[in-house]
Amino acid sequence: MDGKDQIIQLGKILRTEQEQGYTDSAAPGGLERFLTNWRLEANSALSHPPVQQTLELLAGYSVFDLTTRRARVDIAIDALRTLFRAPPPKPATPTAKPRPQPAVAEKPAPPLTLETPIEQLPGVGKVTAQSFKRLGVRTVYDMLYHFPHRYDDFTSQKQIADLEIGATETVVASVVDIRTFGTRSGMSGIELLVGDQSGNLKVVFFRQPWLAKQFTIGAQIVLSGKIDSFQGLRQMTGPDWEPYSDDELIHTGRLVPVHPLTKGLYERNARSIIKRIVDRAAPLVPDYLPANVRERAGLMPLSEALAQMHFPTSKEQLEHARRRLGFDEFLFIQLGVLQRKVLWQGEHGYAMDFHEQTHEALLSKLPFDLTGAQVRALEEIFADMQRPVPMARLLQGDVGSGKTAVAAATALQAIANGFQAAIMAPTEILAEQHYKGLKALLGQVRVPRALHEAAAPADAQASAHQAELDELKRLLGMVPEDDLDGAGVRVALLTGSLGAKERRRVLEAIAKGDVDLVVGTHALITESVQYAQLGLVVVDEQHRFGVEQRQRLKDKGFNPHMLVMTATPIPRTLTMTIYGDLDTSVLDELPPGRQEIKTRWIVSAERDKAYKHMRREISRGRQAYVVCPLVDESEKIDLPSAEEMYAKLQREIFPDLRVTLIHGKMLPREKDEAMVAFRSHDYDILVATAVIEVGIDVPNATTMLIEGADRFGLAQLHQFRGRVGRGMHQSYCVLVSDKDNEVTKQRLEAMEQTRDGFKLAEIDLQLRGPGEFFGTRQSGTPDLKVAQLADTRLLHAANLEAQKILREDPQLARPEHAQLKAKVEAFWADAAKAG
Repeated sequence: MDGKDQIIQLGKILRTEQEQGYTDSAAPGGLERFLTNWRLEANSALSHPPVQQTLELLAGYSVFDLTTRRARVDIAIDALRTLFRAPPPKPATPTAKPRPQPAVAEKPAPPLTLETPIEQLPGVGKVTAQSFKRLGVRTVYDMLYHFPHRYDDFTSQKQIADLEIGATETVVASVVDIRTFGTRSGMSGIELLVGDQSGNLKVVFFRQPWLAKQFTIGAQIVLSGKIDSFQGLRQMTGPDWEPYSDDELIHTGRLVPVHPLTKGLYERNARSIIKRIVDRAAPLVPDYLPANVRERAGLMPLSEALAQMHFPTSKEQLEHARRRLGFDEFLFIQLGVLQRKVLWQGEHGYAMDFHEQTHEALLSKLPFDLTGAQVRALEEIFADMQRPVPMARLLQGDVGSGKTAVAAATALQAIANGFQAAIMAPTEILAEQHYKGLKALLGQVRVPRALHEAAAPADAQASAHQAELDELKRLLGMVPEDDLDGAGVRVALLTGSLGAKERRRVLEAIAKGDVDLVVGTHALITESVQYAQLGLVVVDEQHRFGVEQRQRLKDKGFNPHMLVMTATPIPRTLTMTIYGDLDTSVLDELPPGRQEIKTRWIVSAERDKAYKHMRREISRGRQAYVVCPLVDESEKIDLPSAEEMYAKLQREIFPDLRVTLIHGKMLPREKDEAMVAFRSHDYDILVATAVIEVGIDVPNATTMLIEGADRFGLAQLHQFRGRVGRGMHQSYCVLVSDKDNEVTKQRLEAMEQTRDGFKLAEIDLQLRGPGEFFGTRQSGTPDLKVAQLADTRLLHAANLEAQKILREDPQLARPEHAQLKAKVEAFWADAAKAG
């Protein structure tokens, strides 16, 4: 048997398998046994690429599900047919009798792969391909992950007599009559009369007269759409439709996918193209999850999930597909963040003893008792610091829950062990506030001090240099080095705005170990800062302390313990994704005696009442904030900008009071100056944008008025509210919003009723989703196409699975994890690009 006959034999077997419903019964012993024997005899046929593709596609056929079998056999038959398509014969010349030409197979089309560009697919022209590219769909693989954004439920198929007026229904009927029509306004269309054994239905298509050519009397069609009544007869207007066929329906009679579209793409055409690609390509996608992981987590195969996500056979199958693909996204996140944690903690750290006497000395200096939550958090932190691996912990606290006190106690333990500590604040003004508070508090706490022998200065220059250092020590409140009983903590401030001489002094003191605690901004980890022995870094959340920053510390020769503090409560699911590489401590308790801030939602027509209240408070010597949302000039919205509000308040409402302004376009120094002036009571009212979300303490401020409150997240509103109520006076928060839709109503009522930041964060996540929760997506945060952050159970399952996988294979180096490793790396690379 020659190569051509062998290929024909193979094609016949596959055609038989197709006709018998892909039941693996076309050859005795099954298709795989036939292919094994056929391969041994068909040496001359094996050189053809379509034959090689066929054998690859059908390897493992006996364990495939029906969807995969159908897709792969159909692709294989199409590939083999390309070997027998002959080019058209050349026209005969008048002088010679045409000679019969042997059939020459045309060059086979390249086999379909996941990397095949969209424009190379049959039926996809340049314009369509360009339109798909605008949606980020460039290859077959991209198309498989271009998921529908909703599904129209056309699954309920009924007879015409049972159709309910007002309902969306699906019916199979025969075309009884076709006529075109025109209206007085010049509009044209067609009207069909269709019927089944129970009755007739009128179907109208406006502005589509060309459809008349697509229908024939007696043809069976499937229609899905809303049922109306016109002149006593049931009617559908502009329904989705397609010819009835025993094959799978695409546009009707099922859960019909609706994909994101753009200019140049039309729903039916795009859906048909996607269906063809999904049917052929989904089975080609390798499953990067090993079978044992899928079984443990109860997940469907990836190729099946992709097919069901696009064209689900039922709501249950769609849910299974969503679960599989959502689990994958959560797993990639968990593997990424847990690996990061392993790398951070994989190197030797500093095991620190707990100095109880020093800790008790600090507690005696505090003007309040620690809350139960603060005590628990410190116990967790101290336990981490006693281990010889670098701590990686997140401290979450509500507004006013006492995060700074926890940070101070943590820093004190590092210092008592002979190490330096660094506290990094998001702004210079906050760094200065922390510096003053910590210097006043920790300067009173005596810590053990090692004996240093002072070397005599060698010359006048060295003597002058020593004098400079002595002056710095005096400014820092240091005592002589020979005080063996210990001295107060030596605190220094390091920010970008320090003068050159002062900066040099501070840097030298840090390098010599004459400073115990450095407070500053991101300047703390720049190349010019050299530490004598850095053992602890405390970071504010606004500096996501990522791989690059950690590497900078490692380059300096340190693996310090790290404590990250968030300025606002974050729901647990977001904590596991964004801060999944950190262990978490939570401050969910407010110190006793903290007064409640009275909160009220008003509409703009009631502003005058709010202004009267502000004037009353200011007459008592208090101050007020007015916050405005950022308003884009292109937005047609009746909301004042901060600049407009400032002008109105100063000129019209409070011309006799002192009003100032702070907004995001000001230089950092200008913002700090305005905030310091407000704190010093140089002004009565501060008008601001969201830049005051994390701000300095102004105990005298008692009123927070928030314009356009519906435009802020609950977490942000809660932060603004936390700017007041920091002194002894009763404080107030007034929310101004005219929006009265259900979501806004629920959110603003929640603000009136609860002061629990964690509860508000959960409410906001449920009502507005994760994208809105942050306003703009945080840098380096992965984008989720399928997973829902509210699905805590699925995230928890992925977290457990990630731990199991990394316990057995920390570097994902085993062969069975090769595809999973590549997928995780690609997922995080995409996140980094998007961030």
